Amino acid sequence: MGYGLLAAAIAAEVAATTAMKYSEGFTRLWPSLMTGVGYVLAFAFLSQALRTIAVGTAYAIWAGAGTAIVAAIGMVFLGESASVLKLAGVALVIVGVIVLNLGGAH
Repeated sequence: MGYGLLAAAIAAEVAATTAMKYSEGFTRLWPSLMTGVGYVLAFAFLSQALRTIAVGTAYAIWAGAGTAIVAAIGMVFLGESASVLKLAGVALVIVGVIVLNLGGAH
């Protein structure tokens, strides 16, 4: 259950961050509202996930997955560059999350 809530928190955070891109500095109503609602949902789901998952583990997965997914969305759908250095950085974030989990962040 905890990891399902964590996945929902990640999805809400990714949706909110993507909507923020389309809000044009919070000058467009619907993307701005989606940003606010998405972040409220993200923190609500994360807070519930923390009831059963250690904070270090949950935050590492939440931040790492969110960063990697938003970077991928930027590169695939928003026309951001996909340089070797940027891809290596995303890979390092993912490896960092894995190492934290293997190292006993639970």
